[in-house]
Amino acid sequence: MRDTQYQNSFITYDDDATWLVTYADMMTLLLVFFILLYSLSSYEKQKYETAMEAVKQELQQEKDPSELMELLTFSEETEQKFSIEDFTGLNLRKKSLFKDMNRFINSVSQAGHLDAYAVGGKIILRVSGEVLFASGSAALNPEALPLFDRMAGIFEDYPDFTINIKGHTDDVPISTQAFPSNWELSAIRATTVLQYLVSKGIQPQRLTATGYGDIMPLVPNTTDAGRAENRRVEFVLEKSQTSF
Repeated sequence: MRDTQYQNSFITYDDDATWLVTYADMMTLLLVFFILLYSLSSYEKQKYETAMEAVKQELQQEKDPSELMELLTFSEETEQKFSIEDFTGLNLRKKSLFKDMNRFINSVSQAGHLDAYAVGGKIILRVSGEVLFASGSAALNPEALPLFDRMAGIFEDYPDFTINIKGHTDDVPISTQAFPSNWELSAIRATTVLQYLVSKGIQPQRLTATGYGDIMPLVPNTTDAGRAENRRVEFVLEKSQTSF
């Protein structure tokens, strides 16, 4: 009888303490949760360190690191995410296109009016508007046609890239029957360039044209030089996910 009472007493005591097991499980789960949060917070840092190590190795192997550093160009004002290939230039197609762009720029007499750079996986060719169009006009300057012919040849060599043509103006208002505002002027200029590239054999499925008017200036429109810099056409080339 006594043994039975002792056993019952023991069992009752053990049942009352089972909450400790649940509490211990909860604390373990919380610990795992915070470890997971810490791991996620350090992931981007580790990824960055890995990328920079690859950059160091690339710089040791390349004779001309300036082209690699061009691929590292990015806006300090805008937070952007880069892949490893953007840091190291390991994507050979993009690197080859970037080299061809710079080779083309250095070979033309209007080199001072052209610029190429890479950011966020995109290759951007910027051409001054004064080279392409007369003031207030959307008709291509005859002197610009050889430039476009050379550019079309480069674009044709890279059919796996889409081309977004972006037209920009300064902030001087325009109000004509053909162009009620800078929006129409920039859009029609971009479309004119698109049509010329199509006439040179570039597949229209690869091309888009967008007019931005004066809303995206590179520099303040406070001087003639600043306004001239803001009048431009940009060709944004990006690796396509589909074949044309």
